Amino acid sequence: MRRANSRMAWRFVILLGVVSLFADMTYEAARSITGPFLAVLGASATVVGIVAGLGELIGYGLRIVSGVISDRTHRYWAITIVGYAVNLLAVPALALAGKWEIAAVLIMAERFGKAIRTPARDAMLSHAAHGLGRGWAFGIHEAMDQIGALIGPMIVAGVLAWKGSYESGFAVLAVPAFLALAVLAIARISYPQPHDLEPSFRGLEAGGLRSTFWFYLMAVACIALGFADYPLAAFHMKTKGIMADKWIPLIYAGAMGVDALSALAFGRLYDKKGVSVLLVVIAASAWSAPLVFLSGPGLLILGITLWGIGMGAQESIIRAVVADIVPRDRRATGYGVFNAGFGLAWFAGSALMGFLYDRSVTALVAFSVVSQLASLPVLYSVHQRLHP
Repeated sequence: MRRANSRMAWRFVILLGVVSLFADMTYEAARSITGPFLAVLGASATVVGIVAGLGELIGYGLRIVSGVISDRTHRYWAITIVGYAVNLLAVPALALAGKWEIAAVLIMAERFGKAIRTPARDAMLSHAAHGLGRGWAFGIHEAMDQIGALIGPMIVAGVLAWKGSYESGFAVLAVPAFLALAVLAIARISYPQPHDLEPSFRGLEAGGLRSTFWFYLMAVACIALGFADYPLAAFHMKTKGIMADKWIPLIYAGAMGVDALSALAFGRLYDKKGVSVLLVVIAASAWSAPLVFLSGPGLLILGITLWGIGMGAQESIIRAVVADIVPRDRRATGYGVFNAGFGLAWFAGSALMGFLYDRSVTALVAFSVVSQLASLPVLYSVHQRLHP
């Protein structure tokens, strides 16, 4: 019986992983060129930073609403499907944007769709991950995410090299968008009640949950505050003439490959070593900004590699920790609240770093490094609470 449940859980994780593969192929490909695309449409670095940050604020901040609604209505599948539809269909619509203002609205609409579907999707995924090792299951899911995020920018790079048009690059992304929605429908039919994959789980005691959860959110908010978004890095590469347009999405694709491998490795290590793994990752990835914004092409690639390592940790370990401290029937709410705080910090950091870029790149770099390193003592405290 246990073996059969394990097989069912793995199949569910893989199905959602395939959905994410096609979804990331769509919106991460778009993400790799939105910075240069906005620049071509006449936006400034401040606008790029605000659009990227506001998009993340919407994408994370509204998850608290989505998470609460998911737990109260138990309509996890319906909310997930609606969110994916909005998330994915906004991307090919960018091909029709002739002004940066319209493009900005569509970029934020894509993030809005992600806000709707993520807490419900992650809650369902956490049920399947219960008996598989949460770090490993979330790592597998993130790795499949990043396979799509690796392929998508390569497709866009090929279209740019062939057509030389950002609009053509966005239009071709309609194909993986519809494939993602098709596989999502198969998952819904195959697993109508994914919460049955996890037995009842009480989580930490109420008092411990409150303090540990908020300490953890404080630490991750510091990471988000100083984590420079790729559109700003891409804007820097283009406007400073460091990389040709066709290489920018390929560099992003390489970062997504690093992200995938990091998610697998660090997810597995998390199941064995706990939050201490995240301490090591952040101590390394915090130095990506100096390499990206204060160097030439060679060190910039190293900086983007460290950036990819940080992304891999964010999408695997960070989600797994939330599942380990929040009870099953409050999981979507927990993810929603957690991601709202994360998104608020991401927005504030992205907007500020865009502002700083127009005035002092050195100040941007200093802010990024200090903010991320400030998370380490708080993360250590969380580690001591969870793994005394």
